[in-house]
Amino acid sequence: MFDVDDFISDCLTAVRADEPRLAIKEVLERAVSMPGALAEALPPDRAELVPLHRSRELTVLKVVWAPGMRVDPHDHRMWAAIGIYTGGEDNAFYRREGTGLVESGGKRLLPEDVVLLGDDVIHSVTNPTSMQTGAIHIYGGDFFDTPRSEWNGDPLAEQPHDVSRLLARFEAANAT
Repeated sequence: MFDVDDFISDCLTAVRADEPRLAIKEVLERAVSMPGALAEALPPDRAELVPLHRSRELTVLKVVWAPGMRVDPHDHRMWAAIGIYTGGEDNAFYRREGTGLVESGGKRLLPEDVVLLGDDVIHSVTNPTSMQTGAIHIYGGDFFDTPRSEWNGDPLAEQPHDVSRLLARFEAANAT
């Protein structure tokens, strides 16, 4: 059985460790090693982004990507740890070049996978599967109150990140 409150408590302890990213990664690896229990506690029933904990030092989110859902390139300006418990998540990574972005690799995440992202990472996310992807995303700061960037259009153009536009994408994915 997965207990969300115990998980959050473990995350709050880990973020105060000497190496918080590595400690958070260990906590998240333990959680996603039980994907069935995690899916029972945090059902991936609909596309959503649900805060489980939010403070200046740490944000923990339940993220569910609808089949085929894609989020354009964006940054976090803080480290992140992502763990998958159902479905899959394709991350395309980018680096700045001049005033634009160029792709610089990628990483496919499947159930029980965890990845750490540095505070300067720019990435886009796609659910390549035909099922809902359940994930836990943990950020080393306040995800909702940190100014960030996103890139849209062709060619990709940088603009301020808009959380309300992001949440609208989740709702639009549920409507389709």
